[in-house]
Amino acid sequence: MQKNIDIALECGFSHSCELDASTLVVKQEVRDMCAVNTCGQYDKNWACPPGCGSLEECGNILKKYKRGIIVQSTKQLEDSMDFEGLEELGKEHEANFKRAIDKFTELYADKDILILGTGSCNICKECTYPDKECRFPQKRISSMEAYGLVVNEVCKANNIPYNYGPNTMTYVGCFLFE
Repeated sequence: MQKNIDIALECGFSHSCELDASTLVVKQEVRDMCAVNTCGQYDKNWACPPGCGSLEECGNILKKYKRGIIVQSTKQLEDSMDFEGLEELGKEHEANFKRAIDKFTELYADKDILILGTGSCNICKECTYPDKECRFPQKRISSMEAYGLVVNEVCKANNIPYNYGPNTMTYVGCFLFE
């Protein structure tokens, strides 16, 4: 996994560590938070609940993997109201993620990889959910939360900080390998 961690860091992530897939525990309360629809994507996107599958289905998918890496993009903000800094970090994280996806899909072209990111899938300008099948099911990326994972618990269970101090923000994703 050290090679994968090194690749993640080369792609621009601030932090990365090995992920023990046995620490991934799906929780109904995370799905319940999704259903509140704060982000506006619940029941509107194939990568979000319920389009990404039931909690049981997501849990069964996660069980297929034994190892992976956690990736993080962290930024020191001017203060807790630094929305410009948050937006910049979001763009950096997305760019880091795209670079890492390209590297890992090339390196593991003949293997199964599960990529869980931050936020909802944004590959298409408008999602076909629920009227038509996903245009790009192999490229679709669900968030860790969509799969029912409590991100800070996953980080803690894998010995990587989630909070890097006052006025910092961290975006987290993971790559799971066969």
